[in-house]
Amino acid sequence: MSNLTDIILPADQLEGTEAAFSAWLVNVGDSVEKGQPIAELETDKVSMEVCAPESGIIDSLIAAVGDQIEPEKVLGQISQGAPVQASNKHVESTASSETPVDTADSSVSSTMDSTNDQTGRDSISPAVRRLLLENNLVIDPISGSGKRGRVTRNDVLEFIQSGEASPSSAQVQPASSATNTDVAGSDAISSESAGSNAAASPFATDLPASRSSASQLVPHTNMRKSIANHMVSSLLETSPHVTSVFEMDMGNIIEHRKWHKKEYQELGVKLTFTAYFLSAMAKAVASVPQVNAKFHEDALELFEDVNIGVGTALGDDGLVVPVVHQVQSMNLFQIANALNIQTEKARTGGLKPSDMKNGTLTISNHGVSGSLFATPIIINQPQVAILGIGKLEKRVVVESVNDQDTMVIRPKCYVSLSIDHRALDAHQTNLYLSKFVEIIENWGQ
Repeated sequence: MSNLTDIILPADQLEGTEAAFSAWLVNVGDSVEKGQPIAELETDKVSMEVCAPESGIIDSLIAAVGDQIEPEKVLGQISQGAPVQASNKHVESTASSETPVDTADSSVSSTMDSTNDQTGRDSISPAVRRLLLENNLVIDPISGSGKRGRVTRNDVLEFIQSGEASPSSAQVQPASSATNTDVAGSDAISSESAGSNAAASPFATDLPASRSSASQLVPHTNMRKSIANHMVSSLLETSPHVTSVFEMDMGNIIEHRKWHKKEYQELGVKLTFTAYFLSAMAKAVASVPQVNAKFHEDALELFEDVNIGVGTALGDDGLVVPVVHQVQSMNLFQIANALNIQTEKARTGGLKPSDMKNGTLTISNHGVSGSLFATPIIINQPQVAILGIGKLEKRVVVESVNDQDTMVIRPKCYVSLSIDHRALDAHQTNLYLSKFVEIIENWGQ
């Protein structure tokens, strides 16, 4: 008789967050090692892995895709004795082709089949798929260090850093690239009609015939549903938003970063402008503590710690807000290091619910994607303010040089603060932005 160990999700890993089962990374009968990722869950904010509690043989897979997972719920079992024949297990179907991988990603990872002959390279995680898609890579040339050759996030990152990565036209095509026939059936344009349209005279006066447009439904993820509900609730149901916008000169921090970037790199830390922004945000809170607060009907709760959430886009997958805690007690190097850790987790799908808890203030560095300013940037409840940083660009401004008005070129960006007007007024909003801009513009002086 073999000893069976339950595969469960520890209560402290979810911390009250709801989770749905998204994929098995193993089959019944597979050998696994303690700590090896064997399943994936999706919360409203992150994808997270479930690891094997013990080494042994996968005896049963109980959880199925879409199941709501509660702490301590048994997902499956591991046998520490002889493997049980998969054909005798009533849960074998949970390891079928529909469970571990999304068929839309079939060119990145092969679908599992009911014969249980899948290799480890076929069961890649959503985080790995995201990295492959973001970097326009195929999985074939990447060596896998995981069980049975499974490609991990670290394998992809090392492949990219090695310089061997080159974009491939064979990369996964997005779902929208499906043919019209696949999507719309009888509404698809035939090759004959497409050819005749292409050959039509450019001076033709006939209008194209009206027809239903080809389309497809892309189901919302738990994360997208959560973002939608959170944004609507914040803007329309909870707090009246007001936004103030200042212009900011970035010259001093550009110069400071130029002289310290290499020094930080040698210590393994990437120095970004966002690290400067977090530092200035925390320092400005000392002048306007009402910005770092939570609104209650009978009081405004002011927080001692400045825990700053950093809005991080995940492409089409949504947005996460990892938190850098106790920024007020850190120097620039410590902030940059903590920021590197949290944003790397976000980029590679390694965030846990605890990484996004207890934020007291948020920054949206929307300028990295070209936006000059955005208003309002919706407040991350239950906070009362969110800072926005626009695109850095060179602008012609008028400055006094030797008592003469002179046009000069300066690196500028817009900085905004969207506030909950229940908690803050224009006075505190503008005072906070003034202090923030002053700290940035006089950095190092």
